[in-house]
Amino acid sequence: MSFEVRLVDPLEALHSAREEREDAAFRVGLVVPQSGPLGLTGPSALDGALLAAHEINAGGGVLGRPLELVLVDGGGTPERVAAEVRLLLEAGVPDALAGCHTSDVHRAVEAVAAGRIAYVFTPPHEGGSRLPGVLCTGIDPVRQLGAAVTELTERHALRRWAMVGNDYIWPRSVHRAAAGLAVRAGARVVLERRIPLGAVEGLLEPLLDELRAARADALLLSLIGRDLVHFNRALRRSGLDRALVRLSGALEENGLLALGGDDTGTLYAAMPSFATLAEERRQAIAERHRSLCGPWAPVLDAYAVGLYDGLHLLAALAARRGLSPNGLVAAAGRLLHRTGAGPGPVHLARAEGLGFAVLS
Repeated sequence: MSFEVRLVDPLEALHSAREEREDAAFRVGLVVPQSGPLGLTGPSALDGALLAAHEINAGGGVLGRPLELVLVDGGGTPERVAAEVRLLLEAGVPDALAGCHTSDVHRAVEAVAAGRIAYVFTPPHEGGSRLPGVLCTGIDPVRQLGAAVTELTERHALRRWAMVGNDYIWPRSVHRAAAGLAVRAGARVVLERRIPLGAVEGLLEPLLDELRAARADALLLSLIGRDLVHFNRALRRSGLDRALVRLSGALEENGLLALGGDDTGTLYAAMPSFATLAEERRQAIAERHRSLCGPWAPVLDAYAVGLYDGLHLLAALAARRGLSPNGLVAAAGRLLHRTGAGPGPVHLARAEGLGFAVLS
């Protein structure tokens, strides 16, 4: 038995929640940015989720029920996104949650979801403890950046790191971790700036002036989405892109395409996955995605693959432990206690034109 994949609008889901759901689908609230600074990652992440749902439903669904996705725009303010999730939870719409969005949105959603429903958060995160039923399957800053900062500092004989990021919980954690990593590698931090989400365009010239004055030779970028694209474009116009070795923990293929590519040889990314990664599993996922969505679909980036894996994890937990929200919360807690929801490897890659060359 196989099922078609349905992507359900939240209003439709709220309306149908009034009906009897004893034989209904296994519904996952999918919290993915469709707007805001991270909106450019939304199409790829959504494709990753749809691919996972297609595979799960082609295999008979979850305990004989079709998997349905209820799409929540995770690109709004934390308060707005959490309020929409709360409304869905109070109506009994989702059986579980999966999300790929900013960490401040994550913390707000976690506060309304914890203990009520299993919630899998899949992108790189800020580290720290989580509330009951919440699984972070991504990587923390020390694990994400540790080898990359050390390797780049040694490879390019870097001595003066600058840090420019957005001003919320993930970049703050990244900067704390990276400062210690740079010092241990024999360098020092000469500049740190954090900019509110969406405000980078209006502050480009002062930021560039500060970089010049600091005489930095390396730049850690914890900007995200459109802000990361705008800042890298400004670096290109100023010529600083060739003078600075740049490392990002948020740059992926779709952001590189939005930037127009990079051929300086000085732009690096440390991510769990790249489309050019020469691993059989990664290439097989990409091939199935092309078969399902066509050759012009967005590249499945690291965020998309993380969400793909997160949905398969939820389906596996539900298949083993049953479909009740309480059972899934307990199963998520046991998995976290047993494994720490252990993330996979981190890869360092260099931008080469419109793609990445994976180095390690």
